[in-house]
Amino acid sequence: MIVSTAVVRSEMSLRSILMAGLSYLGVLCFAPLLIARDDGFVQFHARQGLVIWMWGILALFILHIPVVGEWVFGFTSMIVLAYSVLGLVSVICQRAWKLPLISWVADRF
Repeated sequence: MIVSTAVVRSEMSLRSILMAGLSYLGVLCFAPLLIARDDGFVQFHARQGLVIWMWGILALFILHIPVVGEWVFGFTSMIVLAYSVLGLVSVICQRAWKLPLISWVADRF
């Protein structure tokens, strides 16, 4: 009995890790939001991933600002990439790291 329970927990954990990992891969953040509604770990990461994705979309609009648009877009894109990598590392470590600024916005959803 104990062995089978451990196997079930590891399988559920793997599913949670995979779903939470999708959260930081751009538009794929919507899949965990819709599929794993009952998993708090996945929902935490999905909300943060959604905020990062929205930030990336807003960066595309900034690109149209003359003179400084390209510079701001490049800087913002690097920040979005860094946050996505930090989020993925958090998922791999099975932690719920609150990313600065991102978690503040995500908690408002």
